[in-house]
Amino acid sequence: MTAPSSVPPAASASASGTDSAARGLSDGAIGTGDLVFFVVAAAAPLTVMAGVAPLAIGMAGEAAPLGYLLSGVLLVVFAAGFTAMSRFVRNAGAFYAYVGRGLGRPTGAGAAYVALFSYNAIEVGLLAAFGWFTEAGFEDLTGIHVPWWAWASIGLAAIGVLGYLKVTLSAKVLGAALVLEVLVLLVFEGGVLAHGGGPSGLDLGTLSPAHLGTSGMGGMFVLALGAFIGFEATAIYAEEARRPERSVPRATYAAVAFLALFYTFTIWMIINAYGADRAQDVANGAGGADMVFTATERFAGAWAADSMHVLLITSAFAATLAFHNGAARYFYALGREGLLPARLGTVSARTRAPAVAVVTQSVIALAVLVATLLSGADPYDVTFLWTNGSGILGVMLMQALAALAVYGFFRRDRRGMPAWRVAVAPLLACAGLAVMIVLVCANLDLLTGASSGVNAALIAPLPLLFLAGVAVALRIRRRDPAAYERLTTVDAERV
Repeated sequence: MTAPSSVPPAASASASGTDSAARGLSDGAIGTGDLVFFVVAAAAPLTVMAGVAPLAIGMAGEAAPLGYLLSGVLLVVFAAGFTAMSRFVRNAGAFYAYVGRGLGRPTGAGAAYVALFSYNAIEVGLLAAFGWFTEAGFEDLTGIHVPWWAWASIGLAAIGVLGYLKVTLSAKVLGAALVLEVLVLLVFEGGVLAHGGGPSGLDLGTLSPAHLGTSGMGGMFVLALGAFIGFEATAIYAEEARRPERSVPRATYAAVAFLALFYTFTIWMIINAYGADRAQDVANGAGGADMVFTATERFAGAWAADSMHVLLITSAFAATLAFHNGAARYFYALGREGLLPARLGTVSARTRAPAVAVVTQSVIALAVLVATLLSGADPYDVTFLWTNGSGILGVMLMQALAALAVYGFFRRDRRGMPAWRVAVAPLLACAGLAVMIVLVCANLDLLTGASSGVNAALIAPLPLLFLAGVAVALRIRRRDPAAYERLTTVDAERV
């Protein structure tokens, strides 16, 4: 990529002075498989299945598998339009660029600020959860107590280094972690299948649509949709992907399809391990939070359960790294286009990573860890759950806006795309996501465990940041019309 297509004059002037620092991200460094690893690792399937699925089963019982499947179907519909637009807009600030191109630059800037906040919130929450998981796991294995904040600090340092180095190294780390956590879940599933299921055998009736009327479905959808958060990150890496017009759509569909089927099958196996008539009671009982580990020990052996405990730590680390990389690229994209300080829009001359953005994101994460420690707040119940409550809702809002933007982008010219993909699917996805957003807001306490006042405070930054982004874009339009015209157009319409 040449400097004019990657870095506007403001960002270029503030770069380190070398041509390499102004060139932009590593073009062509990431393949389809790497993109899938980034996305699925961000979703953290072991954390979702071992840590969250029992809560979903406790809410919806036998309806839980279909809840995850339907959430996946909705996001496949969203992906149809999302990936169509990825052929024409290639930008590290994916939601920002898509919304800006389809709904106007001010709306795109508002979306950018919300997306940046959301990715940072999810990342710092996951970092606290990583420290919390590691504290408990290390003490169980060795008997030595090391506080959560020490583990979180070590994790932050490692993630910062990986984010600063070439993006391909992060892809390798994420790939290794992902393979291991999926394998241990497959071992559990294989054990259940080898025993012919639990007390009632393998019950296909669990997958009946008749269960969808179960009370608790609304709250369960909060957890189900949250389990897919991060799949849209394929577009964030489009500037660094090989043949993005092909790799981004393929990776997006592969990731969503894998997660939907894997989640559905795994939860079905969990329910079968205890029996369809008992699983919900077990999930709501005293040992419900550990029901996946208990079932794994019973059907696959203690070694598998112990491995699962360890891999839960690596799963949280991988998810934190994936969201760290995504947040850093949003900082980079917005700095490059003048919506944030221009220094954020520069890259390392040696690794082509968004170095200043990586350091900035790491400093923010460190500040949240320090605040958690000084306030005495619980790193899991408060820092993790509260930040992810805000972050998940913010990403869902961006998904709904992006779906509407796809329709707006192709409304006058479908550019050879079929109507179902660029009109019908995006509008259906937007409507479905709007319904889910209402459900999330109404049931946010299920994620955060907090009072209505706290939940309102967690939601409040989203509209305020959106309005702030709109205001910044309008100010740029008044002061520098040429810079305003460049917003969202970096490396656009390459195909």
